[in-house]
Amino acid sequence: MRTQHLSQLKAVVYGAAVGDALGVPFEFLHRGTFACEGMSAGGFHNMPLGTFSDDTSLLIATCDSIRATKGIDIHDMRAKFRQWCFEGRYSADGKVFDVGNATITALDQGFGCSHERSNGNGSLMRIAPLAFTDASDDQIREVSAITHAHPISTESCVVFVHILRHVLSGLPLQDAIAQSIPKDPHFAFMETIDRLERDGVNSGGFVLQTLEAAFWCALNTNSYRDCVLAAVNLGSDTDTTACVAGALAGAIYGYNAIPAEWIDQLRGKQVIDCCLFDVE
Repeated sequence: MRTQHLSQLKAVVYGAAVGDALGVPFEFLHRGTFACEGMSAGGFHNMPLGTFSDDTSLLIATCDSIRATKGIDIHDMRAKFRQWCFEGRYSADGKVFDVGNATITALDQGFGCSHERSNGNGSLMRIAPLAFTDASDDQIREVSAITHAHPISTESCVVFVHILRHVLSGLPLQDAIAQSIPKDPHFAFMETIDRLERDGVNSGGFVLQTLEAAFWCALNTNSYRDCVLAAVNLGSDTDTTACVAGALAGAIYGYNAIPAEWIDQLRGKQVIDCCLFDVE
């Protein structure tokens, strides 16, 4: 069981990191103006090929806190997020880029942003490791609220963790989604996500858009590769969409389904590997 747990965790974390790195060079580009077919360099941030962004850095900082504390410790987690933001820890090369406004504000002031306009995807992108813990819904909300404290953001994280747990236990994604729809009308899109056409998929930085886009990509593809490429090619917030979709695809298809070439090209693998955890 422990071996299976570690294999699944590695699949989700690397799934997210590879998707993130695929998307970094295309961030902010409009759908239909480019075609991502594999790892590349450059883009708005002018980063080397295979570089993951803040998305993966915060996700592995979450892992490292769970590893170090053997559970969910909000104070330790916030401290590790601050080490990333202000010291460059958990990045591929010590460089921090593409930090969201709500995230840096929250880490500077010491508490999460709760305004309705502070519902970016900055907590959703890092929440996946909690699927491998016994964190309660309230604890998931508290982890989100380190940076994103509005109920839309905190409930998005609860939904995603629930769905990951279902998928990791073997439930088909469509069933996992159907069993995880909150009563909150903001999440009504989950009821019809399987019937949504590509032109109707939003892929911006709003947390519900990222959740919608990740679900759509996973539901409309049959492999890890196709899922993350579909996510990047939606355009706009390409790195975070592919990070969240990649975590989900990693849970569905497993580590060995991630193209070996992309893993070889990924920078910062030693940072990732040091942060993986095993919860008893």
